[in-house]
Amino acid sequence: METATPPPFHADHVGSLLRSKKLMDARERAFRGELSGTQLRAVEDDEIVRLLDRQEEIGLSVVTDGEMRRTQWHFDFLVGLDGVEFPKVNQSYVPEGTDHRVAPTTDRPRVVGQVGFSRHPMLEHFSFITERTRVTPKLSIPAPSVLHFRNGRKAVSQDVYPDLAEFFHDLGNAYRGFVRAVADAGCRYLQLDETSFAYLCDPDQRQLLIGRGDDPDVLLGYYTEALNAAVSGAPEGMTVVMHMCRGNNRSNWHARGGYEPIAETAFHRVNVAGYFMEYDSDRAGGFEPLRHLPPGKKAVLGLVTSKAGTLEAPDQIKKNIDDAASHAPIEQLCLSPQCGFASIDKGNVLTEDEQWRKLELIVQVADEVWG
Repeated sequence: METATPPPFHADHVGSLLRSKKLMDARERAFRGELSGTQLRAVEDDEIVRLLDRQEEIGLSVVTDGEMRRTQWHFDFLVGLDGVEFPKVNQSYVPEGTDHRVAPTTDRPRVVGQVGFSRHPMLEHFSFITERTRVTPKLSIPAPSVLHFRNGRKAVSQDVYPDLAEFFHDLGNAYRGFVRAVADAGCRYLQLDETSFAYLCDPDQRQLLIGRGDDPDVLLGYYTEALNAAVSGAPEGMTVVMHMCRGNNRSNWHARGGYEPIAETAFHRVNVAGYFMEYDSDRAGGFEPLRHLPPGKKAVLGLVTSKAGTLEAPDQIKKNIDDAASHAPIEQLCLSPQCGFASIDKGNVLTEDEQWRKLELIVQVADEVWG
């Protein structure tokens, strides 16, 4: 693997990529019992190698496996933690001959035992790509808060955790264990997908939390502590970033609001090196919160939408970068899509060709802006 400047890179991307019909058909056949887990894994392997090659060909300094082995961006990771599972009525399945658990598309994972880390299939998933790329491989996983945010107290057994503070403590420790393990597997670029921070920018979402008995500001504190516990597992030389998104399921969104309510906390209390920030629509507000970006950290501007196939105009992207640079030094800024192209396996509403053209555009504009 070739080394490069530390990430995040001026031309970067969030992680997930569109699944091919070949892969989706194979997953459906495996679900019906017509393909073994080993046969499904072989199809996934082929697709990942194809995507790694394509990412390198277009000039990216970072590659991911496109989340080809996942059904959803978050649940497939979370159920790999000790003490977390789906309700038995909709239990996920483990294809024959693999440790890869395929999550169903309904329900949400629940905490039914003490949360911990002992082993995880995504360690092997990451090792697969490190052996097959010459550039920097990145792994993206859901942030700790994702296990709690949507269902709140209902997601966590009262019998196991009568005190939620203990739950967040154990959750942070479990993540710390995973971060150490994936670092030992060779990971030097890890992304935590922190949708909850972005949702906490939305007054309507905050009101929903209050309505169920939660204090949004208290939750922000818990989520920050769990994030920092996770990051504390990173050794020297490993870059950890966070990605903030307002929803990306099949090109849909779920929240709106600028970053101001969480900017001070995100930039100054969360111990990450960079922030992937959704900025493809006015739902994300203006660039003013970037004034909080401290020296030594980077903001990756998600100015290219992954929700639609229409290609952005290069000059407009450059203008937006210039506008952002009036609030933070341009050398601390980078460019990426606003989110992944397929947060769930069905993907967003655009073609694979449109996806690659957008990534090529990001490489082109980044080269013209930063050289």
